[in-house]
Amino acid sequence: MHSCYAPEQNCAKFQQGTFEFEALVEGELKKTRFLRNESFEIEYYEGKTDTAQIRWINDCEYVLKSQDPKNRQEAQAMHFKILTTENNQYTFEYSLVGSDNKQQGTAYKVVNDD
Repeated sequence: MHSCYAPEQNCAKFQQGTFEFEALVEGELKKTRFLRNESFEIEYYEGKTDTAQIRWINDCEYVLKSQDPKNRQEAQAMHFKILTTENNQYTFEYSLVGSDNKQQGTAYKVVNDD
């Protein structure tokens, strides 16, 4: 069975820029802001800054690896896949590399670098 609707997937538009992502953490809505360029992603969360190296697998998938991990968990690489794009936002899934435990989120581009 095939659908006539194909979701937009303009991933290249979201490879670089400044983004925000909101998630429920222990019942509280938390906001993360991150800046991504072709080599790095810098995350700003609750007054802390974390830098990760980014490696693009294709236009819609990439792997992040913390540049300065503080523990074993932070040393594990994360796999991200952009599922759909629309206007200034994209929906993505993410997990530890090699894990089947995937989660989803939506990020919003807040600074247009085009």
